[in-house]
Amino acid sequence: MRMAAGGRCCFRRGAPAAVLVLPLLLLIAAAALPRRALAATVAADVAAINGLYVALGSPALPKWTANGGDPCGDGWQGVVCIGSNIDSIIFNAANLEGQLGSLGNFTSITTINLSNNNIGGTIPEDLPVTLQHFFMSDNQLTGSIPTSLSMLQSLTDMSLNDNHLDGKLPDAFGSLTGLVNFDISSNNFSGSLPPSLGSLSSLTTLHMQDNQLSGTLDVLQDLPLKDLNIENNLFSGPVPPKLLNVPNFKKDGNPFNTSIAPSASPSSTPTGSTPTQTPSSPSSSGTPSPSSSPSNSSGGSTARDSSSPSSRKHKSSTLRIVGYVLLAIVLFIVTVLLVIFCLSKYQERQSRRDYTTSQVGRVHQRVEEPKVKQASVQSRNDAKKGSTEVPERRQVREINLAVPAALEKPPEKRKEHQYTNSFEEGNLIRESRLGKVYLAELPEGRFLEVMKIDNANDRIPVDEFLELVASVSDIRHPNILELVGYCAEYGQRLLVYNHFSRKTLHDVLHEGEELDGALSWNARLQVALGAAKALDYLHESCEPPVVHQNFEPANVLLGNGFSVRVAECGLAELTLSGSVTQLSGRMRALLNYEAPEIHEAGTFTYRSDVYSFGVVMLELLTGRKPYDSSRPRAEQHLVRWADSQFHDIESISKMVDPSIQGECSEKVLSRFADIISRCIRPEPEFRPSMSEIVQDLARIISVTSEESE
Repeated sequence: MRMAAGGRCCFRRGAPAAVLVLPLLLLIAAAALPRRALAATVAADVAAINGLYVALGSPALPKWTANGGDPCGDGWQGVVCIGSNIDSIIFNAANLEGQLGSLGNFTSITTINLSNNNIGGTIPEDLPVTLQHFFMSDNQLTGSIPTSLSMLQSLTDMSLNDNHLDGKLPDAFGSLTGLVNFDISSNNFSGSLPPSLGSLSSLTTLHMQDNQLSGTLDVLQDLPLKDLNIENNLFSGPVPPKLLNVPNFKKDGNPFNTSIAPSASPSSTPTGSTPTQTPSSPSSSGTPSPSSSPSNSSGGSTARDSSSPSSRKHKSSTLRIVGYVLLAIVLFIVTVLLVIFCLSKYQERQSRRDYTTSQVGRVHQRVEEPKVKQASVQSRNDAKKGSTEVPERRQVREINLAVPAALEKPPEKRKEHQYTNSFEEGNLIRESRLGKVYLAELPEGRFLEVMKIDNANDRIPVDEFLELVASVSDIRHPNILELVGYCAEYGQRLLVYNHFSRKTLHDVLHEGEELDGALSWNARLQVALGAAKALDYLHESCEPPVVHQNFEPANVLLGNGFSVRVAECGLAELTLSGSVTQLSGRMRALLNYEAPEIHEAGTFTYRSDVYSFGVVMLELLTGRKPYDSSRPRAEQHLVRWADSQFHDIESISKMVDPSIQGECSEKVLSRFADIISRCIRPEPEFRPSMSEIVQDLARIISVTSEESE
């Protein structure tokens, strides 16, 4: 039975004549039963949200009440349900006050987001054990983090920054192996880091800046961190070398020991006296520092005074000299290494330039055949991990594509652009931000795609282009368009790919082109999963990681059965050229594909790819373009409009593309929308990784299959 708008049940026929004589009260009771069976929220969740409402001071929230009610059936604002259970409570920047009260009675809630409010009090001890995402940043919370945190074994994201929390961090992280993002910055935490922090085997983002934390960082050195900020604390001791490899590591404002601590003389510290170190002391252990203040010690002042000022001055001078010598040695070594590196790069470029000159008029393609000329590019991915063997170089053969810069004969005898029909419009497959892509047919009947890069000389010199080709040639994945050749002669740059399809996701989704029938809900899930796997490979399997920087439907190629290939992988370097980049940036900003931090910092990270992927998922869900001037003003920017609709399942259902209405359940729809909402978060550190998204989409596809059986 389906419910009408407003949660009311609709009956098309009246009751039989015999029943019409029953009392009116019996009819009302009978009509109420179906509604309760379909829409009633479980009692425990109702009691829990009633308690939260009272603890927050009974704010003016639509449909919320202090007693009873039906949050799921009546669509309480800010509440997302799955079935009859409350799954999420989201009120960001809603001017809420009061406290959190007790939260432990929620039966299956996964997300609490009450950031940017004025909520005070302490974090409750009884947090819901099903909690996965807990966001309480920029509030007025006090006290410390409860030790019951150890019970939240499903927790993946936790944000407590910009509050008034204090005390030591509890040693309660041992069971939180799924925690990915953790932010406690801008509070008043003190003391050393607890040992259990070292058990956070999934942690990639950790922000602890602007606190009073002290001790060493040894407990963090084996974590898979990609973003670590510990600025403006009291951390001391040497920085573990492994942490220096964290891609985004900020550590300024800490009294780290960057030199070897001197050993203290036996007479400098008498028995029973313990000198006190100031925060700025360079000592990393209990050994007294020469700069320790005698006035900070409560005993042994006579013995400390026996060390004359000239003696202390001599020690300080000795330390300064040792530091200068060490610095000079380090600078000398660095200089020698830089000279060696520059010479090797120069020789490598010269050899590549000579190689390119000797191969005028050829497009090179990798094949595995005997008696072929070897390329000067070696694949990084051919060597097995842990192996000391040098992989065989990839082989090339010469293919005369007869493109303008690849002609051997004098002009009057050349076969003009035979395989691409002189780059005629009839052979044009698609247009890219880098140039136009043409279809080329070889004599043996094989089809290739040739990307003719616009303004090639302005974009990249030939030697850097060859380095780029070497890097892109290592990218090999079933969901990524395969580069098989290139040409770099006479000012032109051509990239040759195996032909996959003329159709893109943009064509099918927005231009009405058909491919194996309509783009059904199941097909959209398959497309999303295939594209996610491609980005996951770029971010996690490539070394160094590759950021796409231009992920959009026009670069998602669709083949038979809605198979997927992502194009333009590894070509971001070609967009870094002055006005071309600026124009592209303004256009993409208009279309809302670029993450907010790109306009602030001007840098791309793998998290900016995640944002772009979230926008594409939103297009798959709604069937809308990211920017559409033909719609009402409030709906023109898709991300802004949709972000305000993710608070309840009824609003999400209204967002769905009309062509797929009714093809998925509310449970599946809610999970799909949850992935989108996490991808398009303004704060990059709270966006999920592509590997998480792949797992979430795989689960959704599994649930969809079970529901269809």
